Amino acid sequence: MKQEVIKELSTADLTERLDEERKQLVRLKLNHAVSPLENPNKIKAYRRTIARIMTELKKRQMVEVTIKQ
Repeated sequence: MKQEVIKELSTADLTERLDEERKQLVRLKLNHAVSPLENPNKIKAYRRTIARIMTELKKRQMVEVTIKQ
């Protein structure tokens, strides 16, 4: 998922998407442990997507705190 797409989503959507991405990453890791994946780079892609979503959520939280002060 690209950063531009992440910025367009609402905070609730991002939180929901984060949960889905984390579940999918766990499934991929378990499947990879049992039998090697054809494309193990998918694991890296999911980790990066999770990091992008978390970064955007943190940035929005910081902006919200700054506005309240």
